[in-house]
Amino acid sequence: MSAVSRVSVPGAGPEGPKVWAVRPPAAGPRNASTLDAAERRRAAALRRPGDRALFAAAHTALRQLLGERLDMRPAEVPLTRLPCPGCRGPHGRPAVAGAAGERLHFSLSHSGGLALIVLADRPVGVDVEQLPQPRTAMDASRALHPVEQRELTRLAGSDPAACAVAFARCWTRKEACLKATGEGLGGAGPRTLLVGTGPRPRVPAGWWVADVPVPAGYAAACALPDSAATSASASSARQHR
Repeated sequence: MSAVSRVSVPGAGPEGPKVWAVRPPAAGPRNASTLDAAERRRAAALRRPGDRALFAAAHTALRQLLGERLDMRPAEVPLTRLPCPGCRGPHGRPAVAGAAGERLHFSLSHSGGLALIVLADRPVGVDVEQLPQPRTAMDASRALHPVEQRELTRLAGSDPAACAVAFARCWTRKEACLKATGEGLGGAGPRTLLVGTGPRPRVPAGWWVADVPVPAGYAAACALPDSAATSASASSARQHR
């Protein structure tokens, strides 16, 4: 069996987003019948057995969690993609199809043997990443906000390992926000959105952002836009169904 466990997120409160961590079974996935055909194809396309096992475990757990809340069989939960906010193409934020998707939102992320799932009553994003090597962190930092780039440059000179941790904190916060809006990393968001690299997020106006406790070697964060942003997103999605 896959290991699925709740994660307590500081500041989330009883009405806030609910986060679960997922680890694949040691022997690999035993039954992928819960997944739909598209999910099975995506899993089969992954080259590494560990990645396939994690994908199957995470998506199975997601369907089970959604099914419990929607009173549906996990395999029957209808999943879709909302329109991309930028180009209106069918590759925006993953969502539950139909009316249920307006009251139950989710996000999923996996990296290096660990997956996180978050459920909320409004659009939400989560991201988990394995810590990069210091050189990789500095190379990738060019995509960040100029303030964050300067913070990492100062830290890299004295403690390269701490710089890698700070970069991963920043990156997961940023990606969680951009996943919540459906914008993703393809636009200018990573460079314009300021979330900071320090131990506490620099929360952008109109957002709730929190770091998610994860095992050593990882960083993670989840994010929710404010009610105004949520209303605009829901309205746009309804208009483009």
